[in-house]
Amino acid sequence: MEHPAAVFLIPALAVVLDRLLGDPVNWPHPVRLIGKGLDLFEAAVRRTNLNLRLAGWGAVLLFAWAAWFVVAELTSIRYLGPLLAVYFAYAGLALGCLLKDARRVAELLDSGDLPGARTALSMLVSRETAGLDAPDIRRTLAETVSENLNDGFTAPLFYLTLLGPGGLWAYKAVSTMDSMWGYRTDRYIDLGQGAAMTDDVLAWIPARLTAFFLFIAGKQLGLKAATARGRYREDARKMESPNAGYPMAAAAWLLEGRMGGPTVYFGKVKDKPVLGPEGTWWDGPKLHKLFRLAAKTGTLAACVLIPVLGLIRLLFA
Repeated sequence: MEHPAAVFLIPALAVVLDRLLGDPVNWPHPVRLIGKGLDLFEAAVRRTNLNLRLAGWGAVLLFAWAAWFVVAELTSIRYLGPLLAVYFAYAGLALGCLLKDARRVAELLDSGDLPGARTALSMLVSRETAGLDAPDIRRTLAETVSENLNDGFTAPLFYLTLLGPGGLWAYKAVSTMDSMWGYRTDRYIDLGQGAAMTDDVLAWIPARLTAFFLFIAGKQLGLKAATARGRYREDARKMESPNAGYPMAAAAWLLEGRMGGPTVYFGKVKDKPVLGPEGTWWDGPKLHKLFRLAAKTGTLAACVLIPVLGLIRLLFA
């Protein structure tokens, strides 16, 4: 049985390690293993002509259960289990890596290396970056940092503190599936339905918590939090996703930088809803302020979620 102190200590260590180490290049990572498994699953399903929608829902159940089971078993190993629990908890958080990579893109732009910035940005987003100019790169970077503040940190931390490393990796399996299959294209509209809908449910509370923490952090940084709080919900509801718009709109209004507009995915232009004040844009200083805002928001989220959800977990254990 897990020691009560571990309920608080493991997430706290994970947050610290994530911020200090990020995702070191060439280290093994469970998400990569899940991704390879999903590729094999998709190939097998398409080869055997199974019903794609049913297969997609089956994959949600299979991969989420398998991730939880494997991590729970490994972290229960005597003596070694606590170390593995810290590793799996740390590996499930991605704010450190996100901020490191985002700062790299911003630095390349600041130095005038537009091709390098496009290439670096392409490693962070699924949209096409080859034709982006500097303002579009900054806007895209702002969108991915604000959206992934929830997807890569708040939501995983939420399930880590509430359900432990096994629950975290069940969520990560669904999230990874959604990031690979959750597109409304001919190829994935059926196969990705289950992952997209499940991810929408699982991220609903964390996305709104992320916006809440953004406003607290924004107020501490001297941003116009009251104005942003009064305007962001209307924008957030414009998005197809019931969740992505909340942290994005919150950041757009806090920093007065427009998000959305024409975006190219898989060779097709998609007009995304416009978030934030009209006539505003992203420049270098705003981006760096966004990075500070995201880092402070992550710290606030950890300081609140770890004790509160940890206590809830202990009460219902």
